[in-house]
Amino acid sequence: MNFRKLAALPVLMGALDASLSAAASEQNFWPFVVERRENSTETGIGSVSVEALGALGFHKSGDEQTLSAGGIRPLYLERRKSNGQLAEAYLFYPLLSYRMQAGGYRWSFLNLINRSFTESPAPSASDAQEALDIWPVYFSRTSERPGASYRAVFPLAGSIPQRFGQDRLSWFLFPLYGRFEKRGTTTLTVPWPFIKVLSGDGHSGFEFWPLYGNREKLGVYREHFALWPLIYDHATWSDGKPSSRKIGVLPFYARDESEGYRSETYLWPFFGYVDRTAPYRYHASNYLWPLWVQGKGDDRHINRWAPFYSHSLIKGTEKTWILWPLWRQSSWTEGELAHERTQFLYFLYNANSQRSAIRPGVESASKIHVWPLVSSWNNGAGRKQWQILSPFEVFFPHNEQVRLTWSPLFALYRFDQAKPGDTRHVAFWSAVSYQRNQTANETAFHIGPLLSMERNHDQGRFALLGGLLAWQRGAAGTGWRLRFGNFRPDSGASSRAASLP
Repeated sequence: MNFRKLAALPVLMGALDASLSAAASEQNFWPFVVERRENSTETGIGSVSVEALGALGFHKSGDEQTLSAGGIRPLYLERRKSNGQLAEAYLFYPLLSYRMQAGGYRWSFLNLINRSFTESPAPSASDAQEALDIWPVYFSRTSERPGASYRAVFPLAGSIPQRFGQDRLSWFLFPLYGRFEKRGTTTLTVPWPFIKVLSGDGHSGFEFWPLYGNREKLGVYREHFALWPLIYDHATWSDGKPSSRKIGVLPFYARDESEGYRSETYLWPFFGYVDRTAPYRYHASNYLWPLWVQGKGDDRHINRWAPFYSHSLIKGTEKTWILWPLWRQSSWTEGELAHERTQFLYFLYNANSQRSAIRPGVESASKIHVWPLVSSWNNGAGRKQWQILSPFEVFFPHNEQVRLTWSPLFALYRFDQAKPGDTRHVAFWSAVSYQRNQTANETAFHIGPLLSMERNHDQGRFALLGGLLAWQRGAAGTGWRLRFGNFRPDSGASSRAASLP
């Protein structure tokens, strides 16, 4: 689910379900169909959630801002707009994906085979285009714009404009011939990467890699290397004056210097120092870098004796490692929010919290993963959730497709507290559910179609076998009745009782 705003904090920690129920009703014919209807106290809009065959088939309705979702897990997932138009679809995510985009569509197979189509925004425009990539052998684009169309087969031959960070990329029987054009500069390689010739826009250079090479633009930069990467000398100029220089004869010596900065390394990369005076002051000594480093300066401090212990404080971000990579803790502040993260072996235990940096009395929001057993969420404003098991959330915390397709398949148990006193427990893919709302004095308990118990103030209902045999107490009277599929009290009951969870 997407992050929502906290009532107390401007950022919300992620959660499993988006709906905040004020009233809910459930029809439970598990494992065939479980339908749940909810009304949002925030928007007043009702939503419907349907699951079939446990967690395999599902549908969740959305509002005008939220896409509805449905499919057969994990085979197929689709999401639609409020008008019913297909927005995106996935086949065995992330194997195959299809997305509608402005004026067209895009589909992809593992991002290896990609096809897209975009229409012209106006009938008079001339920029409609189609593209097909089959990585890494075929690339094509058909466009109405002059010079924008191409077809290329790698490594045979091709010429591609405005892709891969180049103005134009051309090759023939690569690596025998390649040509790279960017910002008026051309690099010709025959064959790549051994012989390169650089020209254009004042640039010149020749490389016979890895033995020798030089590149330069008069008054801007000059680069030389020999026996790459062992010997090098790089220099730059600004306004006709030297601005930086890097030289190295590895592994014996390396130096990097610019205005207000100097670094020297001996027996690279192990021993050396860093000395900076501008734009801030900082000095560090390296002993067996990167393991042992001692540094101190303006708004920064490093005390590293890795892998045993490491502590750093840089621009307000504090990090501590113990027995790297066993245990890690970090904290930082962004705007009015203070963040803290604690990790054990990166993902086995991963806890994140957010709290107000200016209002210390406000409860913090948190997200905790104990992989692959438990994930929990607390938005700091009364909303809490738990899930057991949870093997994916720690790796894909912001991936809505994984949350819809894969996470529910492993959800043996889920707990949702919409607000204090309004809780819901679900086990074994909706086979067992229990909800309690203290404010409304409501409770509901379901074990598939076998047993259903509901209570609302002075009304109550006990049903067996999907309501075939039911005992009911309410405005319509009290007693046993035979009926099938009646999960709601008689119409004479209150509207609140008519939508029990």
